[in-house]
Amino acid sequence: MTDAPPPVPPAPGSSGPAAPTPDPAGGLAGRYSPDGFWWWDGSSWKPAYSQDRLWRWNGQTWVPAQAAPAQSKGGSGLIIALIVGAFVLVLVVVALVVFIVLKPLGP
Repeated sequence: MTDAPPPVPPAPGSSGPAAPTPDPAGGLAGRYSPDGFWWWDGSSWKPAYSQDRLWRWNGQTWVPAQAAPAQSKGGSGLIIALIVGAFVLVLVVVALVVFIVLKPLGP
């Protein structure tokens, strides 16, 4: 059994589509990707959200989107800041050690 591709989402400002209808097994047909942005229709991955992110495909019809799935912010900024901070700290310590060692040798 293959489902038809998702229809075009409703135009902004429309009253909206009908409520979702679960399949006989009790769940919604298809499967969502781990990030929630894609929906497997049995033969290929389809977008689960309209381009404007106002509508979500529930496997049978477009419904108003509650909120888009949270995207990971990532910790790369924090990691980069820690690496740069550690580098500056090592640079300052090395400069102090060199200054202390070379001071007695100077004029």
